[in-house]
Amino acid sequence: MSHKSRHDTADFTCIHCRRAVNAASYGTRHRNHCPFCLWSRHLDDEPGDRRNPCRSPMEPIGVEVRRDGEWAIIHRCAGCDTLRTNRIAGDDHELSLLNLALRPLARPAFPLDMLGHLAP
Repeated sequence: MSHKSRHDTADFTCIHCRRAVNAASYGTRHRNHCPFCLWSRHLDDEPGDRRNPCRSPMEPIGVEVRRDGEWAIIHRCAGCDTLRTNRIAGDDHELSLLNLALRPLARPAFPLDMLGHLAP
């Protein structure tokens, strides 16, 4: 009989899209985010500890590229506004990741029609 450590996680239903998620896919053993819609739940104080009492939905708001070239999803908690990053997994939906990465280009923080008129 094997014993699960506190870092192991049972499969879960996504808080946003309601799909069933295999928490141990690609060997993560403590997946937090949905591989389909990329939403998460605020669970960890430390990666894998599952102790955070907030447990609110965490919206994917961006991606970052880490120094080693690995992508990570940036999540913002709807309950406490905490920002967290989760590295992407091999089964994360590629189009969802690209959609997230391209959001700043689709909604720039400055007027595009003024690009040629702005002084350097």
